[in-house]
Amino acid sequence: MKTQRPITSDEEHRVLPFRPRTPPPPSARRGDGTVQPLRAETPEPLDLSRYEQPREQPDDFRHRMLANLAALAFTIALTAVGIWLAVSIADLRRTQDCVLMGRRDCVKITTPHL
Repeated sequence: MKTQRPITSDEEHRVLPFRPRTPPPPSARRGDGTVQPLRAETPEPLDLSRYEQPREQPDDFRHRMLANLAALAFTIALTAVGIWLAVSIADLRRTQDCVLMGRRDCVKITTPHL
């Protein structure tokens, strides 16, 4: 049986030369083509005030904290339900394994405490 190979063209497979990027020397600046030395001044601190946008209403701290508490309570409740579900599934699996082995004393019998 003759195997068929896909038709490939030479344009499909090309090796491109890798030229690593090198940062320009610190004394060279782009612009008018002249090289100017760097100033020895201290750099300006990062200021994010230019990215701030004016708000229509001031922040409502109380509402934000209540929303955070509600989210925390929901997360805790969801975690508790997940743990309860995992424990119940493990108990059911343990009971099912016991029954499938042919044992008859698989169910836990609880006695009332007096």
